[in-house]
Amino acid sequence: MTLEGIFGVAVDVSSSLIILYTIYGAFLQHSGAGKFYIDFSFSAMGGRPTGAGRTVVLASFLLGGPSGSGVATTVTLGSVAYPMLAKVGYGKNEAGGLLSAGGLGAIISPPVLGAAAFLIAEFLKISYLDVILMATIPTCLYYLALFAMVEIDVRKFGMKDVTFERVESAWSLSKKYWFHFLSLVSIVVFMLWGFSPVLSVFWATVVSAFTSFLRRDTALISYDVFRGRTPIGRGLWNSGLIKALEGGSLGVLNVASTCAGAGIIVGVVTLTGLGLKFSSIVLQYAGGSLLLTAIYTSLIVWVVGLAVPVTASYIICAVIAAPAMIQLGVPDFAAHMFIFYYAVLSEVSPPTALSPFAAAAITGGDPYKTTLQCWKYTTPAFLVPFMFVLDPSGTGLLLTGSFKTLGNANWGSIALVTITAAVGIVALAGGLQGWLLRRTTLYERLMLIAAGFLLVYPTGAADLAGFALVVVVLALQWFHKPATATS
Repeated sequence: MTLEGIFGVAVDVSSSLIILYTIYGAFLQHSGAGKFYIDFSFSAMGGRPTGAGRTVVLASFLLGGPSGSGVATTVTLGSVAYPMLAKVGYGKNEAGGLLSAGGLGAIISPPVLGAAAFLIAEFLKISYLDVILMATIPTCLYYLALFAMVEIDVRKFGMKDVTFERVESAWSLSKKYWFHFLSLVSIVVFMLWGFSPVLSVFWATVVSAFTSFLRRDTALISYDVFRGRTPIGRGLWNSGLIKALEGGSLGVLNVASTCAGAGIIVGVVTLTGLGLKFSSIVLQYAGGSLLLTAIYTSLIVWVVGLAVPVTASYIICAVIAAPAMIQLGVPDFAAHMFIFYYAVLSEVSPPTALSPFAAAAITGGDPYKTTLQCWKYTTPAFLVPFMFVLDPSGTGLLLTGSFKTLGNANWGSIALVTITAAVGIVALAGGLQGWLLRRTTLYERLMLIAAGFLLVYPTGAADLAGFALVVVVLALQWFHKPATATS
């Protein structure tokens, strides 16, 4: 007798908001913005061994930010970047892991994020701009983890300098196609002006369409139509404008059907009281420990994500798992962001590891080995969400969760927790890869991993211990360099 179930919050959001963002992403793709982002990243980062990996990381952010789709970003980027990665020495599985890890960043990157981000705003009754604000620092930390892994790859695998052909410099490309950058910032600008998310993406799409006509090769409608050389009907029907509208509308179908199915589960969980019962079970097993509750919650989200994609995983776990953390004093926005980030892991969790499987299809690698490589690249960043919930200072990574409270924020504390998280990510990257300044010994590797975990746990004593371990490892590596270089 209520709107719980199929016609619940999830379908409402997908039909009124998510569809507009998929159309917006299609407009960017058909206007040539996607190709520009890849070319710009390659020109800015190419030419050195780390250039190939850096190009993937930067291009995945530029492509993924407006699209919000991990699979689409992986496929678009992989077809262009894989030959470049293979040329510098990446294996099929390693290249696929990096490509899918870069694509995964699309789901957590402003200004669009994944479809689940719109649901966060709806569940918490906050503006979507607040969700973008909360995602800003964690997104930077995620790509820092990828950059650290790429830099270590070059040294670990002994990749050589390779010269790539670059048609134009980054500056030359920017002078020609500068207007594509407007698409990255227009949504946020419109929201800051007070527009709703629906109106913001509508006008951003209009901006993208009109700016495409600044150059002949990016115009969504051929110049020949305006000059009368092509009949208007045929010209419009075959134009990028119609293809963008078609592609965006079809692109939302998978998300909408997922939301409808997940809505049924949410309705059952909510109306039967199963959600509250589940939360009490988690709290009982955790014995009131916030750390154990967070660990159990992450495992629950991960298990649910084995069978369903990101959006459905978040919807289900927001109902059954978030209340447990909120009961222990975790702010609601931190609890939901914690669940959102672990729901994203469903993109790299078999049997629905969509991004790694898509990357493996491009590189010709083994899908499951590619998935494990993706886990390797993303693991350092996915320990960061524990900082959201284990200590009040950790919410500084979410910039206090609201623009309204941002003015009263303790910026010193925010800077400290961000730096701590960054050092922890680099330490974990070094420990997982077994390489920092040079190849690590077993004891150095264990110290780096321990330091990473300690720095992620946001307390003063843990931070001091973590920093001390990092300093010890750096000193050991600096003063005990081998006589000959290791590969």
